[in-house]
Amino acid sequence: MKRILVSNDDGVHAPGLHALAQAMAPLGDVTVVAPLTEQSAASHALTIHHPLRVREVGPKVLAVDGTPTDCVLLAVREFLDELPDLVVSGINQGGNMGEDVIYSGTVAAAMEGALLGIPAVAFSLASRESRDFGPAADMAARLVRALLGKSLPPRFLLNVNIPALPEDRIQGFRAAKLGSRVYEDDIVRKTDPRGRDYFWIGGADPVWSKSPDSDFQAVQDGFASITPLRLDHTAEEGYGVLAGLDLERS
Repeated sequence: MKRILVSNDDGVHAPGLHALAQAMAPLGDVTVVAPLTEQSAASHALTIHHPLRVREVGPKVLAVDGTPTDCVLLAVREFLDELPDLVVSGINQGGNMGEDVIYSGTVAAAMEGALLGIPAVAFSLASRESRDFGPAADMAARLVRALLGKSLPPRFLLNVNIPALPEDRIQGFRAAKLGSRVYEDDIVRKTDPRGRDYFWIGGADPVWSKSPDSDFQAVQDGFASITPLRLDHTAEEGYGVLAGLDLERS
């Protein structure tokens, strides 16, 4: 039987996590290790300045008072007797497209699995309002069933965004590149009762540049976008710039 590790960044009690775990149950032996509280936009943070506490909140369900990355690392290194065959993260409440993957705790949980040599997939529902995770969970199960039937490279990583539509209106899966976000009013400035300024980051919904092959466009067209991500961030084109610099000692 295949072993599946489930995590997220919305917290161990999030409905998207429960929907994903239930969708994975017929496909293998499922263990859930997720943050005790919401860790949205935690990115790939590790907790190194205080000890982590772990609480069992259900059969094969553990809550960690840390980040999504902490959860996957602890699960693989401490709690699981064998390496999982797949790490799945989500289902996130809200899309993780384009540059948002840099900030996403959902993607970070999957990425930690990939860094540990385990194929991984991050799933997001591309809506902050919809609470119906059923169609997204069904799409996740379809993809995971197909992946478990393949021999995947160990550092294989996918980012999947699913439109908030009834399942019969989702057009299927579309391979897509990361889109490009247009940053506008992302910071909200307010004044407290004592006259001091305070700030909320992320106050506006994201706006995306038009690109027909992007993840954003795929979701707009009613498809679940699938984007393979790589862990090697080396920008090969940057070597040309470096070669043109005068870096010799004077």
